[in-house]
Amino acid sequence: MPKTQPTALILTALPLEYTAVRAHVEDREEHVHSGGLRVEKGQLPNTPWQIALSELGVGAERAASLTTQLINWLHPQAVFFVGVAGGLKDDLEIGDVVVGTQVYEIHGGKQTPEGLLVRPRALPSSLALEQAARSAVRDMPDVRAHFLPIATGDIVLADSESEIADFIRRNYNDAGAIEMEGSGAAQAAHLNGQLDALVIRGISDHADAGKSKADAAGSQQLAAKQAAAVTMAVLTKHRPREGSADSEERPQERGEGGGTTYGGDHIDFRGGTFYGPVTGKTDRQQQR
Repeated sequence: MPKTQPTALILTALPLEYTAVRAHVEDREEHVHSGGLRVEKGQLPNTPWQIALSELGVGAERAASLTTQLINWLHPQAVFFVGVAGGLKDDLEIGDVVVGTQVYEIHGGKQTPEGLLVRPRALPSSLALEQAARSAVRDMPDVRAHFLPIATGDIVLADSESEIADFIRRNYNDAGAIEMEGSGAAQAAHLNGQLDALVIRGISDHADAGKSKADAAGSQQLAAKQAAAVTMAVLTKHRPREGSADSEERPQERGEGGGTTYGGDHIDFRGGTFYGPVTGKTDRQQQR
C-alpha cells in the first residue's frame, strides 16, 4: 500500500483567518466529505506536511463537533486552531501572537446563593507542538510571541470593565487572550487519542471599548497574518511521527468481472456470487 503524507489539520473560524493560512499552502485542492464538510488540501513547501484547511465558523460547541468529524475523516497527526483574539495583558500589543500553553473553558461553574462557584476546565497543549513553537519563534524577529494560557468563551469581549472581564481576571488571571473556539477544538483532539493540538492566536484588540476602532484599522488582518506565519513555522520544526502516516478510509473499488476489491488485501469473486460471512486476516495479522 503506498505511503501517504502526514496531515496537519488547520482550523479557522473567520474568512480572513482562513485567507491568512491559505496563503502559505501550495497545490491546493478542495475535498468534500459525504456529510458536506469541505477542506482544502495542499502542500506546505519544504516540509513533509500535507495541510488540510477548514473554516468552521464561530463558537466552541460548533468547533468541537466539526473538529471531531474532521479528525475521523482525515486522521491528522496534528490539529491547530488559528486566528485572532482579544488581548488580556497590558504588555500584549496588536499583532503579537499568543501560543496557548493550555486552553480554559471559562463558563463552567455552579450558581449558588453565595455566588458562582467556578469549576475550571483546562486542557494542556501538546508539549511537542509547544516546544516546536518555542524553537520556531526564535528565528522570527518580526513576531512578538507569548506563551500563555488562552481563555475560550462564547462572548465577544469589548468592555474591559464589564462583569465578565472582572470574572476572567479573578478566576483565569494568567490567561493572555480570549477567543471563542479553542477549547472546542482542543477537547475534540484530546478525546480522539490525545492527538497533538495547539491554539495559536494573533492579538487584534485589547478586549476593550477600542475593539471596533482597531478592527476598522486592519488589526484583524495583521493578527491573522502573524498567527498563520507562526503556525507554519511550527510545522517546519515539528516532525511527523515515524511509521504512522495518515491513511484515509478508501472507498471500495470495482474489480474485474464484477468482483469487489478492497485495497491491497482483497476479496475477488470474479463474477461469482457468494452468500454468507467472510472472515480472514491480513498478512500483517498472520505474522504476529
